[in-house]
Amino acid sequence: MITYLKNQGGYKESYFKRMSYNDIRPIFERVWDHVNTFIPIGSEVEKDSSKPSERETSKTVEEEKVEEEDVNPEPVLIEKKAVGIRRKTLARRRASDKQGQDSSKRQKKEKETADYEEEKDELRMWLTVVPDEEEFVDPEILHTKFPIVDWESQSLYSMHVYKIIRADGNTSYHKTFESMLKSFDRHDLEVLHRLVMERFQDNTPEGYNLMLWGDLKILVDPEQDDDIWKNQNQWKIISWKLYETCGVHTLMVDGTLMTIHMFVEKKYPLTKETLQKMLNWKLEAEAESSMAFELLKFIKTQIEDQ
Repeated sequence: MITYLKNQGGYKESYFKRMSYNDIRPIFERVWDHVNTFIPIGSEVEKDSSKPSERETSKTVEEEKVEEEDVNPEPVLIEKKAVGIRRKTLARRRASDKQGQDSSKRQKKEKETADYEEEKDELRMWLTVVPDEEEFVDPEILHTKFPIVDWESQSLYSMHVYKIIRADGNTSYHKTFESMLKSFDRHDLEVLHRLVMERFQDNTPEGYNLMLWGDLKILVDPEQDDDIWKNQNQWKIISWKLYETCGVHTLMVDGTLMTIHMFVEKKYPLTKETLQKMLNWKLEAEAESSMAFELLKFIKTQIEDQ
């Protein structure tokens, strides 16, 4: 080894004799690495090492792609143009689909309107328009008035009346429950029902109070077993009216002038025969309205379902 080091580096033997181990080791390791990495000419290792690495190959492809794009930008423009065409085509297709949907909705609405008009022609057979010229209630008043807070049953000028007290202190007087229906709305009736039921929760009403209590109970909370629903086959209808301001229709039957008050959308224990009698008598309303037609349709549906 000393001879090899002398030939490679031109060192003299006397020089190595004076060198320590620490001085010789770095030189030895450098020469040893050179010997171990020596590749003979024509060997397979030399051929493999001459091939570009995977990293170099990937880098070359990417560089070539970038160079091609820089040299020939037309493919990029063509791609952008194709994207623009696809977007326009998609937009036109969506617009066409929307027009088709709108047309379908319009046709469906027109059909429903035509069917409703045809249905109204049938419902008109059971409707009689009777304008009420005695009393007119402004709809705006119903929206701006204060709620009912109390009520009293009293005599006024030798006449019995129901006194209705509102939150702003205003009062009104009504001789009958039908008089209330002309000026009350749905909320008024519900509040009055609660106040009356609370007052007679622990005692039984009498006289005129019993009449008001009975009218409100049947209106809001009818029971199948109440005596009023019995013997309907013997009923003779005297009148059937709609009070649209509060959404109530009133049925008067028999020579005793028994009156039944009902919400237009609520189902009551009426027999099929009674419902048919009501249609044959015809509903009295102040005008043709959606509520009147819906009530007639509701009665007709109940007859068909029984």
